[in-house]
Amino acid sequence: MNDSRATTRLDLIGEEVSVCRKCPRLVEWREEVARTKRAAYADFEYWGQGVPAFGTDDAKVVVVGLAPAAHGANRTGRMFTGDRSGDWLFRAMHKAGFANQPTSVDIDDGLVLNQALVTSPVKCAPPQNKPTPAERDNCAPFMERELEVVGAKVFVVLGGFGYQALCAHLGVKPRPKFGHGVEVELEDGGVIICSYHVSQQNTFTGRLTEEMLDAVFSRARVLAGLD
Repeated sequence: MNDSRATTRLDLIGEEVSVCRKCPRLVEWREEVARTKRAAYADFEYWGQGVPAFGTDDAKVVVVGLAPAAHGANRTGRMFTGDRSGDWLFRAMHKAGFANQPTSVDIDDGLVLNQALVTSPVKCAPPQNKPTPAERDNCAPFMERELEVVGAKVFVVLGGFGYQALCAHLGVKPRPKFGHGVEVELEDGGVIICSYHVSQQNTFTGRLTEEMLDAVFSRARVLAGLD
């Protein structure tokens, strides 16, 4: 929305996301973080609003996370941008052909996605990365509209929270147990692929490796008919 291209349907949803104030706890937290800042980012102007989905209207693969990070997307205004989780995610997406570059530093760094969308069921940074069910439900209409726009049939979910939210939206019952590499076939022919979240808690400990994440996105390409 800060470039010269035509406004898309996703942009319009994103504008609504950025001004949403339905969840007082999240609004208070995102704005407090933006005001007090982390010392390393003292000279940055934080976004401090709801964070829109990032990607293309023609996405064949949708990546579903949890929520914006307090000093990542809540600072930069773009999903998984400006933190180490994003370093892992976009490196893997670039390797799989879903991104034009492997890094995601700020909203003006030139990153462009190819037939992919990155979103989350909660659009504001939550305290301790723990949104409540009510906050998730308040945000649900945004993700529902995003998914309607793109019409993708292949989903990569990062972590159990995003998996539960996506299954609820898609009406998956019973819901298979979450686990890395688990695939859930949908009635419309689509597929959910599960991955551990790209959080530092998982990547620093080796619970999620680059090879494991690469395998998920390689599989997503195949299922989306892109290979």
